[in-house]
Amino acid sequence: MDLRKVKKLIELLEESGLSEIEITEGDDKVRITKGGKQVPQRNIVETIQESETLTPNENIDKHAKTKKNKAEFQEVKAPMIGTYYQSSEPAEAFVKVGDPISDGDTLCIIEAMKMMNKIESDVSGTIERIMVQNGDPVEFDQVLFLVSKN
Repeated sequence: MDLRKVKKLIELLEESGLSEIEITEGDDKVRITKGGKQVPQRNIVETIQESETLTPNENIDKHAKTKKNKAEFQEVKAPMIGTYYQSSEPAEAFVKVGDPISDGDTLCIIEAMKMMNKIESDVSGTIERIMVQNGDPVEFDQVLFLVSKN
């Protein structure tokens, strides 16, 4: 692969909100990852059980602050890397804390490489927690929502 192409990929990575990019061209394969200090992630469900107080988020209300057993939550995870949006602008959020959802309901949008991808629920229940805020970058397999079972 041409060195100029690699430099251009590095520039694109720095300009975007992505932390990693991988390109395959014929037999050549290039993987570029943004450097930085990695912070170990704790299990989100365990963190919620340890404390009733969470970082401020307009989507968390009194209904959602009740303690729940870890087994009562289903996690909805990001299927891709991108930017989380709670609605298509300027519409109201697809879901809020306390909303009932069914399998196939649209929960949010993840923008990846200028493509808007609707994320649909694969579980049924009630939205208990929204773990990200509008405009936040999300990683693959990051927990977006905690859903209580019906």
